[in-house]
Amino acid sequence: MSQSDDGQANDPAGDGTEVRLADGIDHQVAMVMDLNKCIGCQTCTIACKTNWTDGGGREYMYWNNVETKPGSGYPRDWEEMGGGWDEEGEERTPGELQDREDYGRPWDFNHEQVMYEGSDEPLRPMDQAGWGPNFDEDEGAGEYPNSYYFYLPRICNHCTHPSCVEACPRSALYKREEDGIVLVDQDRCRGYRYCVEGCPYRKVYYNAMKKTSEKCIFCYPRIEGEGPDGEVHAPSCAEDCPPQLRLVGYLDDEEGPIHKLVNEYEVAVRLHPEYRTEPNVYYIPPFAPPQHSESGESLNAERIPRDYLEELFGPDVNEALNTIDRERSRVERGEESEVMELLTTTDTEDQYRLEVFD
Repeated sequence: MSQSDDGQANDPAGDGTEVRLADGIDHQVAMVMDLNKCIGCQTCTIACKTNWTDGGGREYMYWNNVETKPGSGYPRDWEEMGGGWDEEGEERTPGELQDREDYGRPWDFNHEQVMYEGSDEPLRPMDQAGWGPNFDEDEGAGEYPNSYYFYLPRICNHCTHPSCVEACPRSALYKREEDGIVLVDQDRCRGYRYCVEGCPYRKVYYNAMKKTSEKCIFCYPRIEGEGPDGEVHAPSCAEDCPPQLRLVGYLDDEEGPIHKLVNEYEVAVRLHPEYRTEPNVYYIPPFAPPQHSESGESLNAERIPRDYLEELFGPDVNEALNTIDRERSRVERGEESEVMELLTTTDTEDQYRLEVFD
């Protein structure tokens, strides 16, 4: 297999399927999220918030968030802020820094009046709420009777070619050799925020109290078995998800679900591949019922426009959708489909393969 200046390629299955790893990285941990299962309950968001960002300058941080698409996302209009790499993937393209208002501010609710003083008012913010995570929840797009939306969970992508790492003049951001997780060395960070503007997904945050940058750490203590039970666990956003929409493993584990869905069957796609950071969080694109006429008859037209899905996931989303559609048809005919088995399994040993490499 070929090797480039900024990464290496190997062939774990021996079948010509290329798996691209960053230079100096032994293995790359990754995640696949099935958007057809996400119900927007925000359990993953709360699990992450209570574990990692419940105070100390982190009130506005959501290392995991679930936003409605089409929508502005979190922070607001993050897709328009720039960052990532140029078309050749060689030169970094710095983006813009968001205003604090684009993240929103914590709101004070009338808990005291409603819960302890007997007020008949509904529970609501005491001051005017201007913006916050998923502020445009469930709005979506389209017109009745063919309006549509879907939920998009987002964490740090722990990219193969992370522009945040390249942006830092102090080398405070780095990829771990053993699993490719991108971390911030808090002792080296000086809070310049070049990493914040460099990440096109806006998943690096600035802690104004500590004067350092912070971000999703892929729950690496759980992966290392450092929890109270001494067992290896997937990130809490994955294990706490009620519909179990996340699969976790290694790109170069040829028997694992990540390798099969991403490299073998190619049904899991990257979010905004045009940023050229090569994310290691992948998505099973969403399906929806067909469009309907005003009289309620089904039409031979897709409800979620393919061109919008291409804007999000690139042109590869078309073949991914076609493949999944074929595999679903196989199951309907009573035939076997490894793709559908992987996407519908409830066996945690199949969902999370994190102990295959020593």
